[in-house]
Amino acid sequence: MEAKGKAVGAAARAASLSPERRKEIATRAAAAKKELASLPKVTHGSTDHPLTIGDAQIPCYVLENGIRVLSQRGLQAGIGMSTGGGTGGEQRLAAFALSLAEKFKENNTLSARSVALAERLKDPIKFNLGGKIAYGYEATVLADLCDVVLGARAEGLLMKQQEHIGAQAELLVRGFARVGIIALVDEATGYQKDRERDALAKILEAFVAKELQPYVKTFPPDYYEHLFRLYKLPFPPEGNKSWRPSFIGKITNEVVYSRLAPELLPELKRLASRAERKAHLHRWLTQDIGHPKLREHLSSIVSILKLSKTSKDFFANVDIVHPRYGSTLPLNFEDAEKEDN
Repeated sequence: MEAKGKAVGAAARAASLSPERRKEIATRAAAAKKELASLPKVTHGSTDHPLTIGDAQIPCYVLENGIRVLSQRGLQAGIGMSTGGGTGGEQRLAAFALSLAEKFKENNTLSARSVALAERLKDPIKFNLGGKIAYGYEATVLADLCDVVLGARAEGLLMKQQEHIGAQAELLVRGFARVGIIALVDEATGYQKDRERDALAKILEAFVAKELQPYVKTFPPDYYEHLFRLYKLPFPPEGNKSWRPSFIGKITNEVVYSRLAPELLPELKRLASRAERKAHLHRWLTQDIGHPKLREHLSSIVSILKLSKTSKDFFANVDIVHPRYGSTLPLNFEDAEKEDN
């Protein structure tokens, strides 16, 4: 069959290419196809059914690995920023977060949260959206971004041309709570109808190893050093260098294991109690998911420790940055009502 129209031009261009150039193009195409095949696919959600919060409409999806994502462009538009995809979009969002961090000179906690947010924004999630590569962020990033923006507005650090972003962040926060964003995405995509009853079991299976892992030093010295500092205890401990008060273990359970995954702490305790000798709880975590998540979480906890002046500050900041599973941040409805009237 004779080629017609655009096909004629495409055939002519292909014929004009050198063998080396054709091989290069074919290699790139194969690599792109392989990358697309490796990315998680969208199981729920479409551009026709965005997450709607006030006037903001943000395309949202649930991936086959269960991660809820907001589209990169949608996140930018939702917060009131000019849109841009790919590298441009992620750099614009990250640069904005870093610019706020530099302004928080008198507020170390907000500065640290802004830096941590910028790191997340630099690394968007790639996923397969109908056979094309798309970029997005885990849904809870929106709550974190709004928190930082509102913190900057409260400190009077937003420039005049950024004031609309602060106003938009306030509207978004009124529309959801940190944990509620997951339920909102599930509702918008229809995922709540298909959630598997054994979702919790699958989470625990990913985090908890079937047998005890070899001992590897996981908790950094900084973690204990700054915990001891908050409680005005000498560090390193005098005499027995491995000595730690029993309440340190309770604090670790509360700020670390209770916030890694839902119902993780009871499961780890159950496994430890069945072992002949009780081992460190982290030795029951899987190497591919459990331990990496623990190290990432500990890095954040240590940063919060370093910035906290008292134990009360520390626990308050942990609740803000890493809410306990099953809890939500309290909303001051009285203030909201006064502003609406």
